[in-house]
Amino acid sequence: MTTIAVLGGTGPQGKGLAARWAQCGLDVVLGSRDPARAQAAAEEIGVRGAGNLEAAQEADIVLVAVPYDGHAQIVAEVADAVAGKILIDCVNPLGFDKQGPYPLPVPEGSAAQQAAAVAPQARVVAAFHHVSAVLLADLDHQLDIDIMVLAEDREAADEVIALADRIPGMRGVFAGRLRNAAQVEALTANLIAINRRYKVHAGVRVTDLP
Repeated sequence: MTTIAVLGGTGPQGKGLAARWAQCGLDVVLGSRDPARAQAAAEEIGVRGAGNLEAAQEADIVLVAVPYDGHAQIVAEVADAVAGKILIDCVNPLGFDKQGPYPLPVPEGSAAQQAAAVAPQARVVAAFHHVSAVLLADLDHQLDIDIMVLAEDREAADEVIALADRIPGMRGVFAGRLRNAAQVEALTANLIAINRRYKVHAGVRVTDLP
């Protein structure tokens, strides 16, 4: 069975995805800088917890769901452990001020490209940027969302698309190479603004696909 590590799994987005995958019968381990905190969060959703490095070493696929300000450091810490593995990056580099959310500049172009630069042996895939943590946490809620998946490695992209498809109501869609990840990450700022204005949990649906 494929094991998925969710680094930043004590946060709402990572924990929500972990819970959904566990509900589908997948083997999931939550990672955190604090192993005790990871274990406590993991017990709430019926999976196991570990430190980030241990979780990455144990897993076949690793998802990074950490705040952007700690992103590069976390990826660097697990770079050797994710060599040859699929590394899914769902980090959104955003800032917030009185006018609302806005995208932050990333020297490498995007968080996903930063991950690829920091962990060059990993098979980096950008995905799961626009899923509401609130909806993920409500396991009784039927999702209705497309997941834009970007990668240089098409086989890795296909595996992540299949992983998205495992969650009922979620559909993976190939959306291009990593050079196109910046606008996908930045779109999250628009969705947050929509959520605040209309009191919803907006996601993305791609039209005219079979």
